[in-house]
Amino acid sequence: MKPLVRTLRVLVACEFSGIVRDAFRARGHDAMSCDLLPSEIEGPHYEGDVRDLLQPGRFDLMIVHPPCTHLAVSGARWFKAKRAEQDTALDFVRVLLAAPVPHIALENPVSIISSRVRKPDQIIQPWQHGHGETKATCLWLVNLPPLVPSNVVDGREGRVWKMPPGPNRWRERSRTFPGVAAAMAEQWGEFCSANKGRNGK
Repeated sequence: MKPLVRTLRVLVACEFSGIVRDAFRARGHDAMSCDLLPSEIEGPHYEGDVRDLLQPGRFDLMIVHPPCTHLAVSGARWFKAKRAEQDTALDFVRVLLAAPVPHIALENPVSIISSRVRKPDQIIQPWQHGHGETKATCLWLVNLPPLVPSNVVDGREGRVWKMPPGPNRWRERSRTFPGVAAAMAEQWGEFCSANKGRNGK
């Protein structure tokens, strides 16, 4: 018999696509997204700085996708010229990982977070969750278990990496794969719900 899934208050920060937010809402959770940009898909969304929302006790789970522009090692050749921007981005990461939320997942590509803050708890690939593509994604977890592959498929095409330059390239690269979002909602939703029940909250 599966455990009762209790409704969670979920914040999906630095997300304008609504993909992760709606994966949690599809499973009955009270999820909202937050970004400096408006949401592409209608749904609960705060257009502004995530730090405005981080009051103790407000959320049970936060999944956050901080901008990787100044963090990803794919831009290593420009690192020397943007030390100040890197320091600001890393300070933002530290604030997010220390937020007053019981369960936190921070997602980023392979980046200097690993050497300047701490190593990731897990690296996942889209092909582990139903998408035949490669895109190494690091997860820094706080009181959450690693994701278990939910649907391993063939195909190792680096479509995202091969996208041509253009004004919207960063938007497409930043989107969470729906299969990954569904795995987060199912696995972390059940884990946090069970934990919430044990704590009587």
